[in-house]
Amino acid sequence: MSNPLLAHTPLPAFDAIRPEHIEPAIRALLAQANEALATVTAPGFAADYTAVSAVLDCATERLGLAWGAVGHLKSVADNAALRQAYNALLPEVSAFFTELGSHPGLHATYRAMSPDAMTPQQRRAHALTMRDFRLGGAELAPALREPFAANQAQQAQLGQQFAERTLDATDGAHWDVRAEQMAGLPDDLRASSAALAQSAGVSGHRLTLHMPSYLPVMQFGQDRALRETMYRAYVTRASEWGDPALDNTETINNLLTLRHQEAQWLGFADYASLSLASKMADTPEQVEAFLLDLANRARPHAERDVADLRVHAAQACGLVQPQAWDWTFVGERLKETRYAFGEAEVKAYFPAPRVLQGLFDLVQRLYGLAIEPAQAPTWHPDVRFYEVRRQRSGHTLGHFYLDPSARQGKRGGAWMDSVRDRWLRPDHGEQQTPVAHMVCNFAASHNGQAPLLTHDDVVTLFHEFGHALHHLLTQVNERDIAGINGVEWDAVELPSQFMENFAWEWEVLQGLSAHVETGAPLPRDLFDRMLAARHFQSGLQTLRQVEYALTDMRLHRAAYRDQPPMQVLREVREQVAVLPSPEYARPLHTFGHIFAGGYAAGYYSYKWAEVLSADAYAAFEEAAHHAGSVIDAATGQRFEQEILAMGASRPAMQSFEAFRGRPPSIDALLRHQGMA
Repeated sequence: MSNPLLAHTPLPAFDAIRPEHIEPAIRALLAQANEALATVTAPGFAADYTAVSAVLDCATERLGLAWGAVGHLKSVADNAALRQAYNALLPEVSAFFTELGSHPGLHATYRAMSPDAMTPQQRRAHALTMRDFRLGGAELAPALREPFAANQAQQAQLGQQFAERTLDATDGAHWDVRAEQMAGLPDDLRASSAALAQSAGVSGHRLTLHMPSYLPVMQFGQDRALRETMYRAYVTRASEWGDPALDNTETINNLLTLRHQEAQWLGFADYASLSLASKMADTPEQVEAFLLDLANRARPHAERDVADLRVHAAQACGLVQPQAWDWTFVGERLKETRYAFGEAEVKAYFPAPRVLQGLFDLVQRLYGLAIEPAQAPTWHPDVRFYEVRRQRSGHTLGHFYLDPSARQGKRGGAWMDSVRDRWLRPDHGEQQTPVAHMVCNFAASHNGQAPLLTHDDVVTLFHEFGHALHHLLTQVNERDIAGINGVEWDAVELPSQFMENFAWEWEVLQGLSAHVETGAPLPRDLFDRMLAARHFQSGLQTLRQVEYALTDMRLHRAAYRDQPPMQVLREVREQVAVLPSPEYARPLHTFGHIFAGGYAAGYYSYKWAEVLSADAYAAFEEAAHHAGSVIDAATGQRFEQEILAMGASRPAMQSFEAFRGRPPSIDALLRHQGMA
């Protein structure tokens, strides 16, 4: 019981888990899970959904909780010992879950279950499980089962390798610069980079490729040579242009080969078709048509964006032939000129604690929630833990961790993940409440001062909180379809993208802004300028997302199997892009979404779900015409009941239509992006 990964505690003891705990705990839990699997597949064990769940699901959940805690630590607090312990067990854990999804005896047990003996939620979960058995290889010929399992293990290892190399290439780069090279950069970056240099025992300022450092240099840095140096380093991370030990080229090729092989064994033409078997979209052709239609609608706007940038680069920035490392800088100058504000001015109104409290106040008004600090072991001093309760009744709905700050050893980006799921437990009949992780990479606090967020950071926070609400507000009692579990991948972004819209509402920003020096809320005239700039370069941004989504889809299609991945990307760029990219840029080599993050042949889902989310938010805009506010509790209650609470207990399209009363329309998305 001294091993925290084996302790029967409601939450992981993140502060006590050490690398030496991983091997003995995971092996013990694997043994228990294998014993449970043997029990439910033994002759005479009843083919009963609840009986199987009480034995097998409870054992696999214990394994999943422990392994999930280890994987989470590896994402937010990576070090050599933790990485070694994790990678040593990864093949065995992957092999177990691959076997679980293709076990002939377990498949036969589920096939023998009677739907008449199940609740409606159990029938839905059972149907999705049967689909997953087919996609997991349960119907393969016996001779293919071992190669299939080996394929899955290799994919897991390569995905982990891809993520590690991306992290190491990012963490391994820094520049120690003089004060004059910091010209134009915001005060908070000056302070944090000076502190980082001091901690490293060097003079001046230390800049890194972590986003709170890299992005301001691209936006505001007047030293063009520094911008070029950092840009080249950023876009060539984990590629053949850097450390050979961190080159992801072969990893990408091997992953694509293994995925294609997996798809063909399962009877699909390619991995794109396999991926869509569990999504809303029907075929790769349908997805490509959707993306190209969106690109055609965005192109005229993007071409105007580029023309404006070129004129401003020449006239205001003295750049007759701007290069890739200039565009973000020119764009920021153009935005400042056109809308009379800059990101640094806006950021002063968004201290992180004030923003967070404003977000909590918003969901209190929308859904009647109370969010308050709670106690739990954490992995870093910056991490906070919160309880979510129904305000009127005081009933606890769930909890979440918030890890906001960028740092060494922490994966870049922002994400929400499950710690545990809502579940009416079959072993003792008690209701288990959900717990989530919310992870971002904002600037860290410095000298006791709260970090300032950009408005993009505010939007990101709202996005991840939308995911968390989807996980925490579910009213589904079957674990496999509760919260985001089982939701079609191209619909899972609906609640998150939906929440982003509130970060653009005046009454919301009034409540979450307070100037760092005066405490005054965001002025209305500054908000109006921000709102006018909301669609700034929306055409370019849309084409960039289409470029990545279309490349992802084609990389996983049989028709493009013989082309090198970078050639596929180049051809997509020729088809949809309006702004050239340097030949040396290697964005695929750090494209963790598709090579290490579960979005393979699914990156399109961001744009697909954006259609749903924009149309869903339009219901709140319509309510505002009558109620005077988009923060409309009646509409919020319907959104919670029909979308957030339902999980995967029914198809996502049915949930959307139950909320909107009709199928989705692309009109709201085009209007929200200024391209109607």
